[in-house]
Amino acid sequence: MGSSTNNWKPSDATGLRIFVVENHADTREFLTYLLRDLGHTVIVADTMIRALRDVPAANCDVLISDIGLPDGDGWELLARLDLPQPIYAVAMSGYGTTSDRIRSKAAGFRHHLVKPMGLEQLESILREAASEIKGAQSDRGERSPFLVNTSPV
Repeated sequence: MGSSTNNWKPSDATGLRIFVVENHADTREFLTYLLRDLGHTVIVADTMIRALRDVPAANCDVLISDIGLPDGDGWELLARLDLPQPIYAVAMSGYGTTSDRIRSKAAGFRHHLVKPMGLEQLESILREAASEIKGAQSDRGERSPFLVNTSPV
């Protein structure tokens, strides 16, 4: 955690619905605690099969998935998900070779974080996701969940 982390305001990216797929209990619990503390709604799964079952109904903005899962991998998960619209997907892994990063990008992940990942890096990615989601909703004429009151009065 760098000192610039203190400059980040939770209001920059609060309110995201984030689905975390992580089989390591301590990592899953830490991410859940951290993301909720930052103001996000968090749904979790510990296997690819559970994620395949639960992600479509969760209506999430962001998917953060471990690559190494006990019953598959994050790349396969993203390929097999049947979603009505694209999801902002972030891979996380203990593996950070160039080929791992290329494979994650090819699978559709926007970012590939190497564990242990920096809090500042994760926060930056979530701000980017929130900005893109807000922009996409605006383009479609939807009311942004990030705006509490849009009345001019």
